[in-house]
Amino acid sequence: MAVDTAMPILVVDDYKTMIRIIRNLLKQLGFNDVDEATDGAEALQKLRSKQYGLVISDWNMEPMTGYELLKHVRSDDGLSQTPFIMVTAESKTENVIAAKKAGVNNYIVKPFPAATLKAKIDAVFGV
Repeated sequence: MAVDTAMPILVVDDYKTMIRIIRNLLKQLGFNDVDEATDGAEALQKLRSKQYGLVISDWNMEPMTGYELLKHVRSDDGLSQTPFIMVTAESKTENVIAAKKAGVNNYIVKPFPAATLKAKIDAVFGV
């Protein structure tokens, strides 16, 4: 079974270059329906107006962090089941544990190639 590459994906990062990089990696993997948000508040608005198959969010953002966004998503009945992958430059154990407790589906440390992104997405969907 393969992951549905037609599903819409929301990429959340306050750094435009990182959004472009992730968008390009997703494109290499066959995902073309990719929306972007530059902060957690914008991401929440988009999540509430469109059904996304996956959220890929940076951890370090202002004013709402990816971790705070994750907690909002998990506490919202309409969004709580949305698969969520956290992206970060730091692989601090306490961050990984906090994200797992908050309900993150997977975790990627920057920088990463398309193969790593594919493996993480596949793992989230049990492929």
